[in-house]
Amino acid sequence: MSATALFACSRCFARYPFEDLSAGQQLCKECRGTYPVVKCTYCRSEFQQTSKGSTSTICKKCEQNVKAYGKPTACEYCNIIAAFIGNKCQRCTNSEIKYGPPVNCEQCKQKCAFDRHDDDKKVDGKLLCWLCTLSFKRALAKTKQGDADRRAHMKISHLHKNKKEGKPRSHSKRPNRPDVTKIPPPEEPQNKIARNNSAPVIVRGEMDPHSSDNVVAMTNLKEQIASLTKQVNQKNQELLNKDKTITELKANNFTTENELRQKLKGQQKEHDDKVEGMNKRIQGLLKEIASLSKTAKKGRASATANASISGDNNSSGTDSPNLQ
Repeated sequence: MSATALFACSRCFARYPFEDLSAGQQLCKECRGTYPVVKCTYCRSEFQQTSKGSTSTICKKCEQNVKAYGKPTACEYCNIIAAFIGNKCQRCTNSEIKYGPPVNCEQCKQKCAFDRHDDDKKVDGKLLCWLCTLSFKRALAKTKQGDADRRAHMKISHLHKNKKEGKPRSHSKRPNRPDVTKIPPPEEPQNKIARNNSAPVIVRGEMDPHSSDNVVAMTNLKEQIASLTKQVNQKNQELLNKDKTITELKANNFTTENELRQKLKGQQKEHDDKVEGMNKRIQGLLKEIASLSKTAKKGRASATANASISGDNNSSGTDSPNLQ
């Protein structure tokens, strides 16, 4: 028995068969249930939650924009509350730059659809806005799922019905047989009419499955089938190896990103500690400068007072001999 190749989930890194992982992000069933897909409160786009038990309904991009620009306002075109800068959301701004001013949506009648001038981009032949396009696709997916469920139910009921009708019936009625006396005589076969030497050989060559030509053709077909099967197996193995490599690269990227994030946090903390220490040192030095300047002022004031007192004493000593 050949061992089944296992691939790592891109979130929990547990090993599963490739069929058990999701096609887009390669998540296992447990991670797909633990991290459900929800709609963003602001931009209304679908995203997958990244933490267990998370109740946040805001995508990462809108969360960054809220931190940078504050809460958004309603877009003047599509009325989605996602206008962080100005009066238009980023989606409508980009579409207006690329396709020109908006036109009326054929579904909601609002002026929020953009004409791409391409009939292949229209939804069911209609020019719809982004929200109406998503609603139409969801309804179409539900209809397809309902049709598939209905067909499966009809198939199961048909099988049950066939099982019930497959019971042995009574042979009380005799089957209708043709009247042998009224059957016309059989015609002579054409191979008996053809009496030449070449006709029987051709007939036998065409009807004999064991002739040399048929054996050679069957052998060539079998070899082609074996060669194509081998090529398909090789391509499948290459695809499995590429998917395995992609999963390993994603895991390495995730680990490297976490390490860099932790390193950046450590450097940021170290920088904050250094800045805080330098601020404390500057405050201490400022206090010392203030105290030294205050002491210097007191010393100058006391020196001035002493000089004035000594001057007064000298003047009084010179005046006393004149009085005598």
